[in-house]
Amino acid sequence: MPSAHRYALYLAPAGPWRELGSRWLGRCADTGQALPPLPGQPEAARDWTEAPRHYGLHATLKPPFRLRPGAAPQDVDAAARRLAAGESAFAIQLECEPLRGFLAWRIAAADTDGQARINALAAAAVRGLDDLRAPATAAELARRQAHALSPEQQAMLARWGYPYVFDTFTFHITLTGKLDGAALEQARAGIAAFADPLRGQPLAVPGVSVYVQPQAGADFIVARHYPFDGGHIDAAGAAYLQGSATA
Repeated sequence: MPSAHRYALYLAPAGPWRELGSRWLGRCADTGQALPPLPGQPEAARDWTEAPRHYGLHATLKPPFRLRPGAAPQDVDAAARRLAAGESAFAIQLECEPLRGFLAWRIAAADTDGQARINALAAAAVRGLDDLRAPATAAELARRQAHALSPEQQAMLARWGYPYVFDTFTFHITLTGKLDGAALEQARAGIAAFADPLRGQPLAVPGVSVYVQPQAGADFIVARHYPFDGGHIDAAGAAYLQGSATA
């Protein structure tokens, strides 16, 4: 069985949010294939979306990790199944807002119930898969520490291999890389042009998904979706979970 370079547990947006968000980024995470731009999408969006396109449209629950020695892809599959089995579907309200210099769909400030559900789901994902994670390398830690981190974020990085978990976690679906003031406003207008009709439409959260990075430097693709109502749906990266139990 092949083992991917890295695994991650993400929320894969559903419905029109998924379709339009994937078109904006220019790549389908389920197939790995390039997608045509949206009508009227600014040409500069190709550069704005280079960083998030690499990961595919998603919201991070358990950040990407390498498997520790002795862990296998089947263990990732089993952990994702356990997590999904303990949850039920819900929905969240989104708005486009800046975060750490990039633009993202974030949970609307008024949606406190959705925020609580997402925070609990992310916390369960971080804990539930952490015993499969190889410790962060010195290079990985240095890359994270190149950003200005608070003492609390430094502590999360040291313990969990990622600075933005638990109390430092902010749910987001990344839509651009880091942009300066003018480009940020241009990108915000470009996103609004296609996403404003979605305002007020909740984003369904029907399950969780394992994404994989097949080799170092490769784009992430979906391996398997795990609906909260049971079963699974395979995608392009399913080979990196083959050999696991079937539902």
